[in-house]
Amino acid sequence: MIGPMTPPRPILIADAAIALIAERGLRGLTHRAVDEEAGLPAGSTSNLARTRAALLELALTRIAERETEDHPDLIAEPPAAAPPTPAAARDLLVRVGADLLHRALTSGRRLTVARLELALEATRRPELRVVYDRLGGRFADIAAALLAQCGSAEPTADARRLIRWCDGVLFNATAGSGHCNIPAPEELRDEVARYLAALLDRR
Repeated sequence: MIGPMTPPRPILIADAAIALIAERGLRGLTHRAVDEEAGLPAGSTSNLARTRAALLELALTRIAERETEDHPDLIAEPPAAAPPTPAAARDLLVRVGADLLHRALTSGRRLTVARLELALEATRRPELRVVYDRLGGRFADIAAALLAQCGSAEPTADARRLIRWCDGVLFNATAGSGHCNIPAPEELRDEVARYLAALLDRR
């Protein structure tokens, strides 16, 4: 029987870096620590990401990949073909949005913690800010395309509003006052639906 394949070395290193950031914060992230966490020979991480900035970029890019791996359409180009109706598009956005939020707060909680750490670090590192904003811009483009399909009159602005709301939910339930009260999937679907109604049905 063939066993599971070992992930490529860049993925092993990126995932190890993410685990360290989530567990120890950025102070615990060193090239040597990543080698040890990944079970790789000393110097492996330095060979792939020679600088700390390169290591942070590798981790942040991998977080974006893992957060959307169950929804590959969200990392592709914005969808060109609209669902049959704006109502169908809204239902899709509610379902996918609530699913992404719930996974980010449960099985993907360590990813969320690491992303919050990197977001704060980006306020002090212009080179990381560029990467963070580039990756975030892809999500904003997808959200704007989906909101346009839902009938939004201001899809770009509404995408910014929706992302701000999602970021607030993630911070509150991960590091804020709501960290002990993670919303259930049904609660998140109801909240996403309510927020979309506030965006799309306003006059």
